[in-house]
Amino acid sequence: MTFLAEVASRARAVAAHDALDVEPASLPAVLRRMPDDAVVALLEEASALIGCAERLKVAAAGVVAERSAAPHGGLAGTLGHRSPVTLVQEITGGSRGEASRTVRVGAALLEGPPSAPAHPCGEPPVPAFVWHAGLRDAMLGGAVTAAQHDAIRRGLGDPAECDGAAEVWAIAAQQLVGEAPGMPVEELAKRARAVRDALDPVGAGERFAQRFAGRAFRTWTDADGVHHARIDFDDETFAWVQSITDAALRPRRGGPRFMTDLERAQADELVRDPRTNEQLAYDLMMDVLRAGALASAEDVFGARQPGVRLVVVKDAVGPRDPFGRLLAVGNLEDGGEALPGAVLDRALCDTGSVTVTVDRCGNPLDVGREQRLFSGKQRVALAVRDGGCRWPGCDRPPSYCEAHHADHWEEDHGCTDIDRGVLLCRFHHLLLHNQGWKISRDGTGPFVLHPPGGSGESVALRSKSPVRWAWDPPPDRGGWRAA
Repeated sequence: MTFLAEVASRARAVAAHDALDVEPASLPAVLRRMPDDAVVALLEEASALIGCAERLKVAAAGVVAERSAAPHGGLAGTLGHRSPVTLVQEITGGSRGEASRTVRVGAALLEGPPSAPAHPCGEPPVPAFVWHAGLRDAMLGGAVTAAQHDAIRRGLGDPAECDGAAEVWAIAAQQLVGEAPGMPVEELAKRARAVRDALDPVGAGERFAQRFAGRAFRTWTDADGVHHARIDFDDETFAWVQSITDAALRPRRGGPRFMTDLERAQADELVRDPRTNEQLAYDLMMDVLRAGALASAEDVFGARQPGVRLVVVKDAVGPRDPFGRLLAVGNLEDGGEALPGAVLDRALCDTGSVTVTVDRCGNPLDVGREQRLFSGKQRVALAVRDGGCRWPGCDRPPSYCEAHHADHWEEDHGCTDIDRGVLLCRFHHLLLHNQGWKISRDGTGPFVLHPPGGSGESVALRSKSPVRWAWDPPPDRGGWRAA
């Protein structure tokens, strides 16, 4: 199908709704009278039509940027603009950040192989390999949006300088394209960075060192006498501070419901607290600063203690460079951001490790039907395998999740086994039980989410673990090891 034919098809789908043949000011009232399924269908059809227009806009912006590279601004300069970004911003009416992304993605679409030198015998040159050509084709074909393309392209960065790296980056880009539908752009970008760091542990250490060197703390007082502060974190310290606030505010943010009586009482008290989340976080940080090493952890944090877990594939730990640095990458259990071997080395010395042994499909630890609730060790294993709430589009990390029995304990006589359990956040766990959703699994195949009463298509639930590529064979990364 040609591009214009696709645009016409998308437009006809929207135009088929006769109820929309009204003045633009009447659209909200018309949509309010439509049934749920028609409103959802219109939203999907409108998004598809916008996707076509977005591809055209991005490609045009790329050409504008290319023609603006001449002296004195080229095309943008002749129209009175300092750069193609300001020109695109004026035309589209969006923010500068949106215009920058449009130009950046458009320029990437125009990138081609560099000119190869002519062969002395007159044979045509062999074009160089472009690792992101598949990503470009996915964007132009409508498989990913401009925001998704940008997240993958920037997250993966440029291939490492070694033989075969470009081919591996190409495989990684293609697999990220397959994971993009239904995934928040922020999560896709994080996934792409995690893949890059797994492929390039030396570069991961260098990038960590750059961010560490940029750490800063600054305070100032404005003209009204209000005191402000700004912190630029390094990766490890940010994870620790995030863990502190998560541990204290989890009941406010939909944390797990299954807890001790003491934890439940403290959670209820926190929910009733009249302070905002921002005020609670501020008071918590001030308590931490005041208490220092003098107060007990329970006095500051309550029953739920903060902590940071790093997940690393055991076989990947061991090799060191000539300077003795560990050539490995670990990922935060909550969030999945990568941390380099130097941080792993120190963590192993300071706090030790817990080994989670998995089978070839990533399934660890079974305890049968003797206990109903998943054990602490099993929850660690679930966190490693699932990486957070498995519900499509949800970004809740493992510490905010509850373990759901795919085979219900009562009605299905389910077992408390890892291969029958799956992580869900509190909201989606309650939604599943209250609205009649089901999760099933055939043997060691994927977990499958079924809508209530068969009202829609079933969806395979993907792992969100940053190390899921390590399962042997990788269940959702075919061809990874072959590269």
